[in-house]
Amino acid sequence: MFISQPMWRPTVRYPALSRFFRALVFAGTFDGQRFTVPQNYQQSFYRELKPISDDFEPDALRVNGLDRDKLLVEGERPEAAMTEAAQWVKGIIGHGKPILVAYPLSFDWSWLYWYFTKFSALGSPFNHSLCFDIKTAFAVKAGVPISEAGKSKLLPSLRPRNRHTHHALDDAVEQAEIFARVFQWEGNRERNPRAAT
Repeated sequence: MFISQPMWRPTVRYPALSRFFRALVFAGTFDGQRFTVPQNYQQSFYRELKPISDDFEPDALRVNGLDRDKLLVEGERPEAAMTEAAQWVKGIIGHGKPILVAYPLSFDWSWLYWYFTKFSALGSPFNHSLCFDIKTAFAVKAGVPISEAGKSKLLPSLRPRNRHTHHALDDAVEQAEIFARVFQWEGNRERNPRAAT
């Protein structure tokens, strides 16, 4: 079972903003032979968190339209939000194993794992390594170096349907869509033109 987890970065999530909200979306299942895409991406988890420090990037807040002062008052405590997120993941997966998917994984994994181990009473539902990097999968299937596998390089057929909004839940759905398309993509039949050069 795959869980898409986007926050914000230069194109989707940024480290400072990741302190303020969490979004998870059920992205599908794979039994080793068959990948199943959900009919929609409505199984989701979203919380806006109370900031944990005074260190933040004002530009990051402007991108997403979040109000830090409001979050200081109304944001959910990380302990409650991360425990609830772990419970949500465990409830969705049943007896399966959850796999965190992200584009790129390296940024999201480092802070998400830290937040789960630091704040969730249940620890990380993804243990220490149940994760999948969509960017690496695209690079391998497209036959391009990872440095050439940014989201802007995705083939049109692999791109999400909706416009990028910088809202965590929208971004999670966007990444779930990209994941499903890349995971199912044969690669060789639709080889990236740059791969032939």
